[in-house]
Amino acid sequence: MFAQRVAFSLIAAAPLMLMAGGSQAKNTDRPPVLETLEGQGLVIKKEFDVKGDVRAFAGVAGDKPIAVYVLTDGNAIVGTRVNAKGEPIDHATLQNLVAKPISDQAWAGLESATWVQDGNVDAPRVIYAFTDANCPYCHLFWEAARPWVDAGKVQLRHILVGIIKEDSPAKAAAILGAPNPSAALRENEVKFDQGGITPASSVPDDVHKVLEDNQLLMLSLGFRGTPGIVVRDDDGLIQKYSGMPQQGELAEVLGPR
Repeated sequence: MFAQRVAFSLIAAAPLMLMAGGSQAKNTDRPPVLETLEGQGLVIKKEFDVKGDVRAFAGVAGDKPIAVYVLTDGNAIVGTRVNAKGEPIDHATLQNLVAKPISDQAWAGLESATWVQDGNVDAPRVIYAFTDANCPYCHLFWEAARPWVDAGKVQLRHILVGIIKEDSPAKAAAILGAPNPSAALRENEVKFDQGGITPASSVPDDVHKVLEDNQLLMLSLGFRGTPGIVVRDDDGLIQKYSGMPQQGELAEVLGPR
């Protein structure tokens, strides 16, 4: 068995895939089996060193780090390598090679997007929220965050999209086109139960472009609705929350009060 040959076991992080390849010795050539796995949607990032007669590659499935172990016969096992205590062995390596770069890239994309400031710009905790002006769950999150925002501990950065109602783009245009977008966003939330901010009479082309770009960014991060919330954890990795966080998740999102 594989575990007997290289003195470790594998527990699948995804369905195990055993892919036949040509017989090959351990070398610097790219194993043909990787191309097959990439055809199934796995993205191979980089090779890393492990002990034994096996080559290891850091990959990503969606936005999840995953390892590929190629055996000397050219076959591959996709999964998580664990030690005798059942502890993941390559977790830190995968975080450094895959998870951290992905998080950094995603965070940079959020930073460069068009967003509306909500809270003190010097607040230490930054949270991005994909927001529709007509979204009741976005409004609930806005309300729930007030103690943290008002205390100067959290700043929300609302990335506006216009997807829920016909006048959502026009309301986004009213906010983005206001002399003070932050005040306009607050007006929408304060008046939410009365219909929110008055929609703009038209949506300029540049606002259309912003809303399209924001929606594409939202989709690229795996969100299919609002709110889509993104925050960085203590390790610098992004954590994503789809929809209004449950009571137990609010502390994870907003941090200590």
